[in-house]
Amino acid sequence: MTSKPEMTAAEIAKAVAGGKMSALDATEAALARIKQHDGILNSFTDVTADRARAKARAIDADIAAGKDVGPLAGVPFAVKNLFDVAGLPTRAGSKINRDRAPASRDATLIERMEAAGAVLVGALNMGEYAYDFTGENVHDGPSRNPHDTTRMTGGSSGGSGSAVGGALVPIALGSDTNGSIRVPSSFCGIFGLKPTYGRLSRARSFPFVASLDHLGPFARSVADLALAYDAMQGPDAEDSACTTRGLEPTLPLIANPVSDLRIAIAGGYFQKNVFPEAIEAVSRVARALGATKVVDIPEAARARAAAYVISTTEGASLHLDRLRQRANDFDPAVRDRLIAGAMVPAALVDRAQKFRRWYRAELAEIFRSVDVLLAPATPCTAPKLGQVNFNLDGVELPVRANIGIHTQPISFIGLPVVAVPVPLEPLPIGVQIIAAPWREDIALRVAHALEKMGVAAAPSPRGI
Repeated sequence: MTSKPEMTAAEIAKAVAGGKMSALDATEAALARIKQHDGILNSFTDVTADRARAKARAIDADIAAGKDVGPLAGVPFAVKNLFDVAGLPTRAGSKINRDRAPASRDATLIERMEAAGAVLVGALNMGEYAYDFTGENVHDGPSRNPHDTTRMTGGSSGGSGSAVGGALVPIALGSDTNGSIRVPSSFCGIFGLKPTYGRLSRARSFPFVASLDHLGPFARSVADLALAYDAMQGPDAEDSACTTRGLEPTLPLIANPVSDLRIAIAGGYFQKNVFPEAIEAVSRVARALGATKVVDIPEAARARAAAYVISTTEGASLHLDRLRQRANDFDPAVRDRLIAGAMVPAALVDRAQKFRRWYRAELAEIFRSVDVLLAPATPCTAPKLGQVNFNLDGVELPVRANIGIHTQPISFIGLPVVAVPVPLEPLPIGVQIIAAPWREDIALRVAHALEKMGVAAAPSPRGI
């Protein structure tokens, strides 16, 4: 048996564990797809073929010896290149980081994925230092949308979106500070999970904004998201923000009915600055779930503004020495925003953090009466590569700065979100399924219900 391009991770693991397909065959099939299609998609920056084959052979040997190889047996996966991969410099989408010594150890989440039987096949393209929403990288070139290669993947985890949307791998890992899992999920037509802040370890990954950074998985099915998420859970003393909560598996819960859940539509701010396709996607999801209640989220626009202040100032602080020493080696757009962030008055940062506490309390009150909120993931389907501006509610605005207009007010306070792809024509677009802190299981349940109804689905790649 040979792995087919759109075989899910669960199907591959079942076939490998059951002896119907070898882990090496699954790995070789993924490597062959990468070789065939990545010249177009430009999703990978590094392919770890030798490492992957060695891991696959070890899994096959363990199976032959009757050992348990884990729930992700033989499943190929790849990671955004801000994850430490042993033997590679952690480039984080930059030119400067390529001068770093190779990582001596994998990131915690890679270790946990491989402990569950998964096989790392490479590192993925991304926006420089994760400060990007487009998926365009001036050093490595843009990752390309698998449904129309003239269009953006979304950023900053653009390579992750492209690789999974293009069916090169069934699972990829990315990061989300202000929307960088949910935006590529939306543009590339796949499922993405941004867990609760602190839920998954960030140890041995390159940061952007430590107080907002999350790591999480992309997949072509909700079951695969849950498989990967469950494998990566657990405390980690190497990430001071990581929760000490025990394992809370979600895979056994995703098929539970959603009829008892209180589901509402995010109103006000989240129904503005949208193209018709975003309105249609939320409408389809709401109708399928029988959701009619509309809830206003107070001061969401201020939340987005405060997220900007915190992002740009923390990011500037992290990169200050690099800005002083190697300013010309940055993407100019990233460099200029970081320099601007270095000049933001401390009083504004203090106000942003105080507002953040207030806003978190307001959302906690909303989640006393609802279990799930529905909102657009992006204001539009994927723009053209190189597109500078678009028109939102009659106003010409820069694309790069405004793609995350509906994601930033959510990650600002670390809420868990599953982005579900709605397969509109000619391009898919995502909807955010937002839950209360630590209730990833609820968001995944709703996403699974939508998938079973056919409302949410990862379409086959049409651009390759």
